[in-house]
Amino acid sequence: MEREPAAILVIDDDPLVREGLQETLEAQGYEVKAAADGESGLALLKEQSFALVLSDLALPGLGGLEVLQHLTAHHPHCLCIIITGFGSIKTAVDSMRLGAFDYLTKPVDPQELQVVVAKALEVHRLKRENLELKRQLRQRYHFGRMVGDSEAMIQVFDLIRKVADSDSTVLLLGESGTGKELIAHALHCNSSRRERPLVPVNCAAIPEELLESELFGHERGAFTHAVRTRVGRFELAHGGTVFLDEIAEMSPGLQAKILRVLQDRAFERIGGVKTIRVDIRVIAATNQDLEARVAAGKFREDLYYRLNVIPIKIPPLRERLSDLPLLAHHFLEEIGRKKKKPGKRLSPEALELLGRYPWPGNVRELENLMERLVLLTEGDLITPGDLPERYRGGAPATPVTPPGAAVVNLTDAVQEYERGLILKALEESKWVKARAAQLLNLNRTTLLEKMKKQGIPFSPPGPA
Repeated sequence: MEREPAAILVIDDDPLVREGLQETLEAQGYEVKAAADGESGLALLKEQSFALVLSDLALPGLGGLEVLQHLTAHHPHCLCIIITGFGSIKTAVDSMRLGAFDYLTKPVDPQELQVVVAKALEVHRLKRENLELKRQLRQRYHFGRMVGDSEAMIQVFDLIRKVADSDSTVLLLGESGTGKELIAHALHCNSSRRERPLVPVNCAAIPEELLESELFGHERGAFTHAVRTRVGRFELAHGGTVFLDEIAEMSPGLQAKILRVLQDRAFERIGGVKTIRVDIRVIAATNQDLEARVAAGKFREDLYYRLNVIPIKIPPLRERLSDLPLLAHHFLEEIGRKKKKPGKRLSPEALELLGRYPWPGNVRELENLMERLVLLTEGDLITPGDLPERYRGGAPATPVTPPGAAVVNLTDAVQEYERGLILKALEESKWVKARAAQLLNLNRTTLLEKMKKQGIPFSPPGPA
């Protein structure tokens, strides 16, 4: 699909210059309107949207700088190029400080005009695409698009609404796959920092020896192979938000440096002496019990209290099974639209089986399953026979507990069930972790985290 030609407005009181610019730009395929003075130019701006304005600096009545100021105030997405005589170059340079994209001197060279205009329109296009992406992000992470009406999730949504537009540090607590990253995006996109970046850092996925450089950056020559200065994630997030995922995996030495950033919003790059100050909000997340890690001496107590200003506990899917039909329908609809396979729906029998499954991979596992079903199911109705075997098995029947007998610990039972599934997947994949993760509908990092938590070795046990 071809793009419509960019609309350009030329404002110049010299008819030869004005008509020459118009003809040159129209020959390059642009839609061009022309005005002889600033007032006429502003009138055209009211009637039509322009991507770019080329304005003479010295106009009768309303001058070029006043046109520029009007654009900045009322048409911020429209770029401006100032045209000036040789003797007014200093004024033209000053106009760039006021927001002009560039300037051209008379007589205007056609090749220079072509280059500068093309560059300006490319910047305009990128700005528009960036705005559209931000609009889509705000729509995607708007509270109205977050799925769930269980009491537990209503409380989570209510807490997010209350704290989204504050600068307070938030600690997201929940198992892998419960949606911690989604909530971090929702907090950022519904805050006053939404126009600035959200910079995620997965502390478990980056090797410890590289994580410090990722976070703080380094100066050239700070260590072997540091051939150039590198800006770290905290610096990149200035004015925005840093999302520290799996914060519990951070080494004690790095924890102390993070504590300083939280206290002072300041740090030095590796090998640097200059203190860099940043305006950031920090959102951290973990699937581990930080209080237990503090008690075991594996996590700094002072850092824990700095992070735990506003804790948000996200319940696992097995504790909010009333949300499962809503979530499944949402994923089927969204994935079906993306994959051009709309109309898929779960039969009551299939939904009942999914409601008996313990969901060790939580909402992420459910989303992956729905994608698989959208792609592989022949008809619109998804029946029990379309489900992979482990979902058809359901949970074992609940035994009748004799009077006085001990009640089964649900958490231990779920963990044992999860351990069995992981070991079975590892055996079927001959201990190739990436393949085992696919079988479990998990990503590789999450599988490694669960193996570590369950005490499962990373390589197959040798012969007895």
